[in-house]
Amino acid sequence: IPAESSVAGKRGFRWRRPRHALTGRQDRDAVDRIGLRLRLRKAQAAAGDITLLFGDEAEALTHPYLAQAWARRGADLRIQAPGQAKKVALMGALDAVTREVSVHTACTKRSADFVALLETIERRYGPEASGPIRPVVLVLDNGPVHTSKLTTKAFAARPWLTVEWLPKYAPELNEIERAWRDLKRHYLAHRTFADAKDLEATIHHAVITMNRERTQTPSCDSLRSAA
Repeated sequence: IPAESSVAGKRGFRWRRPRHALTGRQDRDAVDRIGLRLRLRKAQAAAGDITLLFGDEAEALTHPYLAQAWARRGADLRIQAPGQAKKVALMGALDAVTREVSVHTACTKRSADFVALLETIERRYGPEASGPIRPVVLVLDNGPVHTSKLTTKAFAARPWLTVEWLPKYAPELNEIERAWRDLKRHYLAHRTFADAKDLEATIHHAVITMNRERTQTPSCDSLRSAA
């Protein structure tokens, strides 16, 4: 623990941590096995043999998202937000090499919305896309929208795309979770939005800004490789 954290803790403050834990839920053998497989996939992507994407869903609300922050012990962190919160669903895919995020927004998280993300991926990485043609590997969990009949049919219609399935309760293996965290913590936190359209426009603008910053800043993996 950094010295400043200890000092802050002694002064009656604490760092708000997530409440959920995965203790006892994971199959550690499966997590280790898929983790090794993903490291091999990342090596293939870095060599230019495949395009590796990490996909998942998230959601954002017109009412404020409260990011982690220092607060006095016992304090109830709240922001007044009138009216009922409206939700925007995000379907996304993170490129393991460029670190760019492709996002499709909708009012629901249904199979049809996920298929719309597959169409976005196809336009960017599929056979008709500009640039070198590579097999695409999409990392996904076993969520209902990923395993539905409509989605299975959409996968079958895209032979250039292979799905790498994650074990249950293993969000740490899906690198897009970090992108969702950055989006919410740095672009959507501690602010309200007039309506769902305002929130949706802010999300797309934030994703453009994130992608610009990610392509200009070397990733940790690239820095390790250079060292």
